[in-house]
Amino acid sequence: MESFEKYLKPTKFMDSDHPAVIAFARKVTANIDNKTEMAVALYYAIRDGFKYNPYRMDLRPEGLKASNLLSRDYGYCIEKANLLGACARVIGIPSRLGFANVKNHIGTAKLEKILKTDILVFHGYTELYLNGKWLKVTPAFNKELCEKLNVAPLEFNGNEDSIFQEYNQKGGKFMEYLYDYGNYPDVPYDLLIKELKRHYPHIFKEHSEVIVID
Repeated sequence: MESFEKYLKPTKFMDSDHPAVIAFARKVTANIDNKTEMAVALYYAIRDGFKYNPYRMDLRPEGLKASNLLSRDYGYCIEKANLLGACARVIGIPSRLGFANVKNHIGTAKLEKILKTDILVFHGYTELYLNGKWLKVTPAFNKELCEKLNVAPLEFNGNEDSIFQEYNQKGGKFMEYLYDYGNYPDVPYDLLIKELKRHYPHIFKEHSEVIVID
């Protein structure tokens, strides 16, 4: 039988014992008794409460902590997924992080110009254990951004996966999963940095305002 202990305790990056994380999780789930409904409430609070911004990636260890995201109103996929996982642990829902490389078929010209590719490396999402099964949950794209991209925002009901849409609202390709890194109880920091440097070596040299590292 699977042990959930490591998916419930605070870790270096998923700092579910931080006062700010605890306060946020409790505030969002106040007056909700059902854990499935709590998870859904946290998903929407994080999906729409923090605008998706892939242009400012603070990759310093301190910057990747779940509590750090609560100091601002924007973040990218890994940060938002990590905060959702941390909040889930606060209320007793086992959580872990999943990572994959995805191909962005419509993306923004600005992002593709910076990355020099339409492949988004190490896209992060949350996995929550609810109702006897692990669910993949993606709180990355806020509703406002989805409307601009002409793609329906991802919904989450607590019973089914919520992963990137394959098609946009006109039937065209939107996202395509290319490679799965598996799941982890915390952000695999060394692997993250290694993969970003391998796929985007130029960013670490040319765009210090986009990726901030020590």
